Amino acid sequence: MGVPLRSSPVRKPNETMRLIITTFAGVIFGFLLGVSFPTLSLTKMNLPSSLFPSVDLTYIEDKYSGLSTQALLNALNSLKANKLISAPSYKYSERKIWIPTNPRGAERLPPGIVTSESDFYLRRLWGQPSEDLTIKPKYLVSFTVGYSQKKNIDVAMKKFSENFTVVLFHYDGVTSEWDEFEWSKRAIHVSVPKQTKWWYAKRFLHPDIVAPYDYIFMWDEDLGVEHFDAEEYIKLVKKHGLDISQPGLDANSGGLTWQMTRKRDNTEVHKNTEEKPGWCTDPQLPPCAAFVEIMATVFSRDAWRCVWHMIQNDLVHGWGLDFSLRKCVEPPHEKIGVVDAQWIVHQGIPSLGNQVHVNH
Repeated sequence: MGVPLRSSPVRKPNETMRLIITTFAGVIFGFLLGVSFPTLSLTKMNLPSSLFPSVDLTYIEDKYSGLSTQALLNALNSLKANKLISAPSYKYSERKIWIPTNPRGAERLPPGIVTSESDFYLRRLWGQPSEDLTIKPKYLVSFTVGYSQKKNIDVAMKKFSENFTVVLFHYDGVTSEWDEFEWSKRAIHVSVPKQTKWWYAKRFLHPDIVAPYDYIFMWDEDLGVEHFDAEEYIKLVKKHGLDISQPGLDANSGGLTWQMTRKRDNTEVHKNTEEKPGWCTDPQLPPCAAFVEIMATVFSRDAWRCVWHMIQNDLVHGWGLDFSLRKCVEPPHEKIGVVDAQWIVHQGIPSLGNQVHVNH
């Protein structure tokens, strides 16, 4: 009885040929795929950050853009290995800026974006900012007011053109009622009870806020303006080179104390006067020259910058300030004067003083 022999199965010729053809087709397919996609853009692939932590894929793509996909993957693995070995700390850094000529506190900003001054121009809530202003006012007038003087202020406002930004400081807390006047809807209203115009000026008329305005009018509420025109006044101020000035006071004005501020006839401007004997130690010093009162003062932009810094935070009524204004211009006896051709009447109504007895 024969014993069967163990032997490995013999492949059929057809199966062997099928295997060879399949292998060859796979090689051909891989080659064609490699030719069609010679490089791989890693930056366009949505790869999770956990897969390639802290690796700059853009750098890899740029440096190895001429290599095949496999070469790129090899380069990536090499970078990962180096990172794991050396583990250098990477911190983002940019060029630091320090411009000492910038305003204090803005030294770290590029000079081109620093805006150190502002204005009181009203802005719309929509549209192009360049189209917000149909007229850009060149001057500013401020009144410290109570609602009881609304008629007088309304008359005064007719003497100031659209070239003026109007600021009302309300010492009685009444603001919205002023909207019965059309001009009031364009005005800036600031309301703090029982404060004087110098308190307001120190806090709300900073030189960098009023910098766009050539002249700043700091006026009381009790002034008669029948013989006054603001535009004509400014023409005379410019003509005679006055940096600090006031309209002449009519002889019928209440509380007329100084000869210097009294209106003169047949002249446009005067800059000096003669006072009572012994009042002037020097004809070029106050109250004979370089002197105006504080009820209706007008400042040039540069003069106001100096005066603002001179005003103390606890200044209330401003007494004595008129004798010190000369420190802000040079020469003061030429730069300070009274405009006679445009005059006013000081009515002397103590409306702000009455607020002391009012309880809010």
